[in-house]
Parts: sequence; structure tokens; C-alpha cells
Amino acid sequence: MVSDSFKMSANKLSKFLDKPCEDFTKQDIIRYAEQNDIKAINLRHVGGDGKLKTLNFVVESKAHLDKVLAAGERVDGSSLFSYIDTSSSDLYIIPRYKTAFMNPFSKEIPTLDILCTFYNKNGERLDISSENILLKAQKSLEESTGSRLHAMGELEYYVIAPKQSLYRATVQMGYQESSPFCKWESLRCEAMQAISESGGKIKYGHSEVGHIYGEENEMEQNEIEFLPVDIEDAADQIAIAKWIIRMMGYKYGVNVTFAPKILVGHAGSGLHVHTKLVKNGKNMFIDDKGLSDFARRTIAGYLSCAPSLTAFGNTIPLSYLRLVPHQEAPTNICWGDRNRSVLVRVPLGWQDVGNMTRDANPQDTGVSVNNRDSQTVEFRCPDGSANIYLLMAGLVVAARHGLEMENALELAKSLYVDINIFSHEHEEIQRQLPQLPTSCWESAEKLLIDRHIYEKDGVFPAAVINGIAKNLMSHNDKDLSQRYYGKGDEIQKLVDEFMHS
Repeated sequence: MVSDSFKMSANKLSKFLDKPCEDFTKQDIIRYAEQNDIKAINLRHVGGDGKLKTLNFVVESKAHLDKVLAAGERVDGSSLFSYIDTSSSDLYIIPRYKTAFMNPFSKEIPTLDILCTFYNKNGERLDISSENILLKAQKSLEESTGSRLHAMGELEYYVIAPKQSLYRATVQMGYQESSPFCKWESLRCEAMQAISESGGKIKYGHSEVGHIYGEENEMEQNEIEFLPVDIEDAADQIAIAKWIIRMMGYKYGVNVTFAPKILVGHAGSGLHVHTKLVKNGKNMFIDDKGLSDFARRTIAGYLSCAPSLTAFGNTIPLSYLRLVPHQEAPTNICWGDRNRSVLVRVPLGWQDVGNMTRDANPQDTGVSVNNRDSQTVEFRCPDGSANIYLLMAGLVVAARHGLEMENALELAKSLYVDINIFSHEHEEIQRQLPQLPTSCWESAEKLLIDRHIYEKDGVFPAAVINGIAKNLMSHNDKDLSQRYYGKGDEIQKLVDEFMHS
């Protein structure tokens, strides 16, 4: 009999097994497979390029399934990571049972998908793989502070489809628009359901501000926002969600892109990340006075590391065409409350606002709510080009850095703003604030300067830092803004090149 805790769960395995996904065992998965006529299993893993890879298996027998789940499989590491030599390239991928989900696109052949972790020839976790770097970062933070970082992403994307003549939407005015003016609500809602069934914890979805009309195509911006979970799980759910959204686009016959910029002068797509520090189940970002010193120190860490964090979160030249003034994308390194012109934003919380729900529903005298634990801090510069695991690992490292900085509270105080820094009357203040990088090349330079922060305790291997910097510099975009200013055709070539990065 399914308990009340899981009877409404979208995750089919949790509902069937009557337990949370983090408690899944090998025998649980075998039992589910046996009783649900599972024909195939896909082992999924994230390579050095941050994209989801796949190994397909036909389930031959219970013993065969048991072996795949217990032993995983061998893969060619040199084809997945640029830092591995072909002479010693064999790696193992081992399933993480808690990530198992029903493949939403394999209707005729019932299929289970599971994310995997990389191990080297000695059976040790592969130190250069992104999911293991994130694991090391979280362990280092927990050992140092007793806390773990929780996170969630705001995943923005454009749907590109032939223009429709009915119910034309207003350019740059699509925020939370409803159908029929929002044309791709059905795709978004179907994707949200599939993501939830895969284990993703979704907060909500909506259309975003961007709406672009081209000569033949109409481009509509949408967003799916998640709930805060342990940062390792947050990275898993973003990796799976991007795959599902792209698959939905393929199913509907439209192009979906997470590219940070598809047309100059129009809203770009970001991947804002909300975080909170959790210790013994308590949100350490709030105290009796409101925003805590733990939050301010964490913010200081984000601000201090912000230039080098772009190496993980803004990895293609298009990223730096998004990070321009007046598009709700940050350019200055500063923070503030409810302020969308800053790099780090403290969103509107529910502290000390009274019982609004009871006020709106006077007939329901028993209603009450306590949302204090939901307070987060939002890092606003990343975009869909990010290697989500390395970005999350970088944020964990930056949080620890801030908590250990002697002058963290002073730095946070000096970089706080309560104005729109893009307005003309505040241009002098804007000039005085430190700036984010303006190109992949500059981002790489900042990473190499800060590498000691990320390499502390062996979290980021030197080979990974060197490889990221080399890849960023290979774009040769040092003078990006000057080179492409006013050159729409050249920018379109960039968009075409990095449409699905």
C-alpha cells in the first residue's frame, strides 16, 4: 500500500516503491523492472563537455540486469575527456541508483535511465570528472563548516518555430504570458511533467520576457524554475532537464536553444542559480534579524570569485553578448535586495509580512504559512552554456572561500547597492564598481589568477583548470564587443555555431 508521502509523487519509481529516490537500492530497481516489464536500460553520464552521454542496454534477463546495475560498464575516457591520454583511457561508469527514472520518450520499449559516476582503472573516483569535482567541493565545505550548500536553477530557453499569424505576442513583453499569446505552453508543461517524473523538483514554469519575430521564425522565451535541493542533486536535475527539453523540441518539430544570446537588443537566456547554506536541516542564511552574517559572508565569496566563476558558467562568446546593461543581466560585481541590476540578488522573502494567505481567504480561519526557510541568494550571471556540475562546484568553493575570508563582511558591505546601477544618474557609481569579464579570454585569465582557490584540498585538479582556460582562450574573443559591434551577420554566425553548446 502506497503511503500518503508518495502517492502523489510524479517519480514513478518513488510512487511504486513507496520510498524517496535517495533510498533506492539495486534490489528496488530490479523489483520495479520485473513488475513493470522493463525491456531496456540506459546508462547516462556527463562527459568533459558537460553534455549527457548514453549507453543503451537490452535487458536479457534478471541476472543480466543485476550485473549491469552492480558493475556498470567500461567506456573510452579519451573520447569523453580531453585530459586523458589514449594509452590509458579505459574508465568505469557505475550507476547511482537514486537517479533512476523511466525514460519519458521510450513508450514502445519501457526503459529505465540511470546517471552514472566515473571511476578510474583502480576503482577510485575519477578526480577530473565533473560530478566527482562537485562531490569533492561539497565534502570540503561540509568538513570545514559543518554545512552543505543547497541550490536550484532557473533554466531559460527559446523555442524557435515558424511564425504564426494568430494572437501575436508583444516583443519583449512575454513575461508570464498565457496561451494563446504564449504559443509553446504545452511543450513547457509536458517537459515539466517529464522532468518531475525523472526526479526533478520543479517550483514552476512560465513564459519569459523575450519574444522575437524574424523574417520566417518566431522565437519565444520560456523558463522552468526548480526547488532548492542538495547541490549535487540540483546539478543532476538540470542536466536531465536540458536533455528532456531538447527532446521535447525534437518531438514537437521545433528548435530549442539555451544559448545566452540569439539576437542583440533582445533578452538573452540565463541560468540563474539560487543557493542557501544548510546545517542540521536549518537555513543558515536567515536569523532573527533577517539576512544572516553567514549569508553575507557567502555573498562576499561569490563576489570575490565572480570573475573566475564565469569560466564555469559563461563558456562561449555569446555569453558576453548577454552580459550587457539594460537587459536584466549583470555587468558589475555588486549585490542588493530585490535588485535585478546586480550580480548577486537577495530575492523577496516572506519574513515579517503577516499572514497574507489568511487575509486573501478570510473564510479559512485555519490557514497559516511559514516560508522563512525559503530565503535564498541568487547568482545571476551564468547561462545555459555552463557545465552545470563545474558551475555548482565553483559556487560551493566560492561559498567556502567567503565563509573563511577575514574581511568578508567588510567586502559585502562595500559592494552593496540599492539602486538601478544601469540608470544614467548612477553612471559614476557603476564606473567605480568592479566589472565582470567581457570575453572568454578574460574569463580564462581570471580563472588562472584564482586557481589556488579552486585547487585547495584537491577539489579542482590542475589539469581541469588548465583545460578550461585553454578551451576558453581558443575562442580568441578578447576584443569581442569591438569586433562584432553593429555586425549582425557576424553575430548570427556565432549564434549558429553555439546554438546548442
